[in-house]
Amino acid sequence: MALSPIHFLLSFTIIISFVACYSNLQEAPLINTYVDHSPSIDDGDTLLFFKNMINQNTNVFGGTQIVNVNDYGAKGNGCTDDTQAFKKAWEIVCSSTEAVFLVPLDNYYLLKPIRFSGPCKSNITVQLSGSLEASEEPSDYSEDQRHWLVFDNVQNLIINGGGTINGKGNIWWQNSCKRNKKRSCKDAPTALTFDSCENLIVENLSIENAQQIHVSFQDSMNVKAFGLNVSSPEDSPNTDGIHVTNTQNIQISNSLIGTGDDCISIVHGSRNVEATNITCGPGHGISIGSLGAGKSKEFVSEVIVNGAKISGTKNGVRIKTWPGGSGSATNIKFLNIEMDNVTNPIIIDQNYCDKKKKPCKKKSDSAVQISNVLYQNIIGKSASDVAVKFDCSKKFPCNKIVLQNIDLQCEEGEAASALCNNVELSYIGHVTPLCASYS
Repeated sequence: MALSPIHFLLSFTIIISFVACYSNLQEAPLINTYVDHSPSIDDGDTLLFFKNMINQNTNVFGGTQIVNVNDYGAKGNGCTDDTQAFKKAWEIVCSSTEAVFLVPLDNYYLLKPIRFSGPCKSNITVQLSGSLEASEEPSDYSEDQRHWLVFDNVQNLIINGGGTINGKGNIWWQNSCKRNKKRSCKDAPTALTFDSCENLIVENLSIENAQQIHVSFQDSMNVKAFGLNVSSPEDSPNTDGIHVTNTQNIQISNSLIGTGDDCISIVHGSRNVEATNITCGPGHGISIGSLGAGKSKEFVSEVIVNGAKISGTKNGVRIKTWPGGSGSATNIKFLNIEMDNVTNPIIIDQNYCDKKKKPCKKKSDSAVQISNVLYQNIIGKSASDVAVKFDCSKKFPCNKIVLQNIDLQCEEGEAASALCNNVELSYIGHVTPLCASYS
């Protein structure tokens, strides 16, 4: 039940009353009482007063220590390097029992590459209400050009608060070989990386203008990511929205993603991945892969994409594997998806190649096996004449591919077509377009 403004005022006046009231409201950590979208707090002056009181207080509330980065030297003016202050605050939080790492509202913190490492003593909540701004000086990344913000080996971590992570990627995009063909291809930092984390919740954040990938979950387990707003320009190179690699039991939901590359990419070692209520575009759609590059053996399984609106993208739902690789992509479901102005709404490409100078060899003795894939309740408009494309390996054809209740047409309402090579395919219900051999 929501509390009245007078109750909030009384709760600040009498600490004992605040603790008692809070314990009756919910069992979640104390930090949830000042999450931006908390259902127990009314909007307006009371909410503003409440936020300001919390932002000013770094005491211990009910056994939970509030560690405000400003108390460790952070200026939050967008110009001063606040990296060391964040490191000091993290050391306190990680060594404390039940602590909150607080990044206050209406502050802009300039950060060089930083690693928030565990294991930590207890559960941690990062209340990110302000903005984190990446250093735009490439020399600051000389020790590690692959990462900006990293949480590694941290268990039982919650990150929320409605704040913004800004990678300021323009300088990296300008120097990309995809924009300037004369330049050699080099790595650029991932804005936010979760490495070897377990029991992780990431919610209600904006991640924008990443140097390369926006958010990466790698070698992690039991992850929930929801309410994320991920954005960068359509022409920003290699700026995947959410990247999942070697991660099990991950749920991504209720998120808006528009970048210059895949909205969501799911690669080797990932299992039990669920993406629901995703709005995707611009970008390259939702992809499994690429898999099998460099003749590697790679696996992805148990993936569900359920409920998505994909618009203005190069691809809709895609599985892409390199010729010459091995392994499998299996038990995959794409359900309840709406397409609008998508160039390749449904595509499996077992002959994927991203080499700019030397073309790939399509004929190969091996391939990543693709099987047990269901496309169900997918409707909308294709920006090209070909709405369904299965380009599978002759020696390792795609098998047990099911199209159920599919209705894809060209933008002007004209009939679209399907191209299907080396695929074992079945139809259920109304399906259009049909592969020529099944017409």
